[in-house]
Amino acid sequence: MNLNNEKTNVIVIMTDQQRADARGLEGYPLDPTPFLDSLAQRGTWFNKAYTTMPVCGPARTSLLTGCWPSAHRVSGNFCLNQAVYSKDLFDVAGEQGYATALIGKNHSYMKPEQKTDFHLLQGHWGGFGPERTVEEQAYDQWLKTLSQVSLEPTPFPLKCQLPYRAVTAAQQWVKQVKDRPFFMWLSFPEPHNPYQVPEPYYSMFTPEQLPPLQADVQQRIAKGDKWKFYGEQIAHFLPDYRERIPRARSNYLGMLRLIDDQIRRFVEFLEAEALMERTLIVFMSDHGDFLGEYELLKKGPEAPEILARIPLQFHGPGVAASRSPHPAHVSLADVMPTLCEVMGSPIPAGVQGRSLWPLLTGQDYPQQEFASVFVEHGYGGLYHLDGNPPEFNLIGSVTNDVVEFNELNRYTQSGWLRTVRKGEWKLNMDMKGKGELYRVSNDPLELDNLYGQAEHSGIEREMLAELCAWMIRSQAPTLPDTKLYPLKTGTRNYLHG
Repeated sequence: MNLNNEKTNVIVIMTDQQRADARGLEGYPLDPTPFLDSLAQRGTWFNKAYTTMPVCGPARTSLLTGCWPSAHRVSGNFCLNQAVYSKDLFDVAGEQGYATALIGKNHSYMKPEQKTDFHLLQGHWGGFGPERTVEEQAYDQWLKTLSQVSLEPTPFPLKCQLPYRAVTAAQQWVKQVKDRPFFMWLSFPEPHNPYQVPEPYYSMFTPEQLPPLQADVQQRIAKGDKWKFYGEQIAHFLPDYRERIPRARSNYLGMLRLIDDQIRRFVEFLEAEALMERTLIVFMSDHGDFLGEYELLKKGPEAPEILARIPLQFHGPGVAASRSPHPAHVSLADVMPTLCEVMGSPIPAGVQGRSLWPLLTGQDYPQQEFASVFVEHGYGGLYHLDGNPPEFNLIGSVTNDVVEFNELNRYTQSGWLRTVRKGEWKLNMDMKGKGELYRVSNDPLELDNLYGQAEHSGIEREMLAELCAWMIRSQAPTLPDTKLYPLKTGTRNYLHG
């Protein structure tokens, strides 16, 4: 909230598939995001922030609606039109008199032409529309020739890269609307694959500099059928993928630095336009990336920490500065109700997330409310890995030597998995009662399953109770809000305090 009672501009910056731990701020030995890290410490940042589901469409729907996938009904990238909600972030912004824009990747149920005043769309394989230059169109076509990883520097200049183009469009739009409050979703399609980057970023983090990976193929196979299968799927379509992993990791870090430089460029523009004093900047990702761990790339099976935990930080008027992370466990679903409070709107009916505003401004808050956090995975049904050979022709292809494969397929996404994180601990439970208990403080890659061990029975019971409470809490209301049966909600959607 702006301290002078003026409307606060809101800019939500989202990356796609960014690992929370791949930043110097969290102790990573290389420094791919120096500007974002400095911006985080000039505001409030979280190192216990989690997506609602480590899949693009469901996570982005949670950002917009403030609900978990089991309530908003988008449990995969294939069912975006099933989204259920009363009002989303763009509805709220419009009602509060904000100019609205989406620039970059959408990948949600939202139809930008109906919800925004301006939109410029991008995807992982380029931009769309006639506004592209000839060189940009050539770059977009080049992206489509990549088999997941570019082994050479991108042969196009920085200005063709999607983050550069998105920031240019964002600057132009802000100049047009800066005399009124504005809400922008600036959504970079990267560092999602295809992993590519031009010089100097290509040579900035060489394979020789990279820290060693911690989880190998045998440890992956021991984690279960989905994990075993996904490695086989990648190898089926891209037999030399193991040799590509070091370059994929290097390119990924270069992409992060490129994005970091473009966010710096945008913030410097806002400062030059005298807008930073009344602009809240929220930065996050929708989910993480295996980035070589377990000999995997991209995402896929279940909800391990490196996919489920996300960067999340706030900077702007009223937000307290801290060099250390906030201790609360928070969710991507909490962003929407937080921004409702910032924009002066009540939290819409059906929203499940909670406003983080007291946490961001140094006020008292009920700590029990943020003692744990909940993540979902899976679209339901039985597992498809039932002893029958997988149908690889349905989940990938090789066309003119270009390899494509869908990691979010029936084999990696079927069934249900639910996860709760609390303190040092993480519990996973699937619909068949298979449990996993990890002390992630010293086992971040979840290799030592402690579930069922007598010495951990106490924490196991505690985590099971926490998971049950979250699963009940995240159900959608079954009756409309009426005079006879009103839905009672707590202040800021808090259940405790």
